[in-house]
Amino acid sequence: MHVPLLNLKAQHAALCDELRAAIERVMESQAFILGPEVEELEKEMARYSHVSHAVGCASGSDALLLALMALDVAAGDEVITTPFSFFATASAITRLGARPVFVDIEPRTYNLDAARIEAALTERTRAIMPVHLYGQCAAMDALRKVAERHNIPVVEDAAQAIGAEDSGRRAGSLGRVGCFSFYPTKNLGGAGDGGMLTTNDDQLAERLRVLRVHGGATEYHHREVGINSRLDSLQAAILRVKLPHLDRWSEARRERADTYARLFAEAGLGGEVTTPFVRNDARHIFHQYVIRVSAKSRNSLMAHLKENGVGVKVYYPVPLHLQECFNYLGYIAEDFPEAERAARETLALPMYPELTVAAQQYVVDTIRRLYG
Repeated sequence: MHVPLLNLKAQHAALCDELRAAIERVMESQAFILGPEVEELEKEMARYSHVSHAVGCASGSDALLLALMALDVAAGDEVITTPFSFFATASAITRLGARPVFVDIEPRTYNLDAARIEAALTERTRAIMPVHLYGQCAAMDALRKVAERHNIPVVEDAAQAIGAEDSGRRAGSLGRVGCFSFYPTKNLGGAGDGGMLTTNDDQLAERLRVLRVHGGATEYHHREVGINSRLDSLQAAILRVKLPHLDRWSEARRERADTYARLFAEAGLGGEVTTPFVRNDARHIFHQYVIRVSAKSRNSLMAHLKENGVGVKVYYPVPLHLQECFNYLGYIAEDFPEAERAARETLALPMYPELTVAAQQYVVDTIRRLYG
């Protein structure tokens, strides 16, 4: 059996007629940049994320950058974040001349450990950027208490967590501003790059709209220097077709996560495989289904699964503080032991709404054959 890590074709097949109609609608309008489709998607995303404003942009990476720009993060400032994330989390900070200050992760959720943040604060700290990794929100109550105590804004990197919840509150509504990605592999993915920012702050929303169009209040009048980061209408139209299905897809992912947990337990693999931990009062939308195995066995398990037609991937094999481009920050191995251990032991298995129980059984049986 062949079980891919992700199957985008299955989702497309169910929606292809609607998607073609949406694309044709944009082609007939010839309005390709921002425009009515983007405005409607922004309204729909604001409602979905339980916020007052949503602002479209060109990518999730740009969303992070724009959020920090709107909060006036600049050269010499510091932003606290996690070393266990996709590169864009830290690159957005450094592109502004600021310094990423890493704080280790909580080992069960892989998210920023709120209990460690306060010790990393300095007079130069301008923002805290948690990442809702793999589809589960960071512990935002504890994190926001620290932020509020020191009057520091929170920027949510919610690229992997659209629709995730923390105590009934949606990702993107838990900080000063939330940042989303519509990269094709995301739970809500477009046909190319795209991003969105969410906020309840009226003034911040207006500034984000200005910053995404070169900082221009009007086309040729600029009150500050922004960037070119506009969401195009084709992407917005495609995302508008998909958004109404998102909760159903998220629930299907949660069901498949439960199935994996049951199958691993029935296979007697509890000693070799640690399945994902879900926090109380959390809605985990399982952007990735990430297991934990011993560092000694992970490479052989990956090779074994690939040889038997199962798609697997490591997110992320090198923590950010050990990336070559960040050598100047002065971090060394063992500075963040939980992040480094996660980088050695985690492994993502196939996860998508159309994944069948038979395919999941095959994945688990294949793992059991190696360990058995």
